[in-house]
Amino acid sequence: MKTVVFDLDGTLADTSADLLAAANACFRSLGHGDVLDAGDALTAFHGGRAMLRLGFSRLGAGTEADVDAQYPVLLRAYADAIDVHTRLYPGAVAAVEALRRNGFAVSICTNKPEGLAEELTRRLGIRDLFGALVGADTLPTRKPDAAPYRAAVTRAGGNVARSMLIGDTDTDRKTGLAVGVPVALVTFGPEGQGVARLNPEALLDHFDDLPELAQRILAA
Repeated sequence: MKTVVFDLDGTLADTSADLLAAANACFRSLGHGDVLDAGDALTAFHGGRAMLRLGFSRLGAGTEADVDAQYPVLLRAYADAIDVHTRLYPGAVAAVEALRRNGFAVSICTNKPEGLAEELTRRLGIRDLFGALVGADTLPTRKPDAAPYRAAVTRAGGNVARSMLIGDTDTDRKTGLAVGVPVALVTFGPEGQGVARLNPEALLDHFDDLPELAQRILAA
């Protein structure tokens, strides 16, 4: 079965504000106040540790051990306020529903911890749309390793050779290269058209265009 695999943060939903708030909660607890702001959305989509590293670098302090120590604190703060500001990108639900009607399997492969991804997709009302969800800790490895992507396809009943990934970062591009599948990168995230530098097989400007794009790419 043809399958479309979606990244979550920065692809299906803009989660940046809630992620940044969780990171800032760590810095406030350390007595520094808010260190990150809305301009750091791209870093937020690279994960909690990336945000902590950026914040500590701005403070001119902190080691990788400090990042590791604060990461569980960040996860707890995020879990407590996971959907305060998060919103699905326009057209996301309609696009997934159209793919399903057209006979595609759909799944999620994210580097967000599985429990948090399950909770967020439930709160957003979209979990039942997807045949599988593979998170950062579902398997021993995470994206850009090929194994999580392959699991996201097969657990949804799909065929890896007839699948593609929708993402927003170089991690997603590298995942596609590792698996040998086409990647479409969205241009409505914080990097905008800048993702074209990664030379994906396609750019996606709006979810309205996805059903036709997936049909064309996976028919090739």
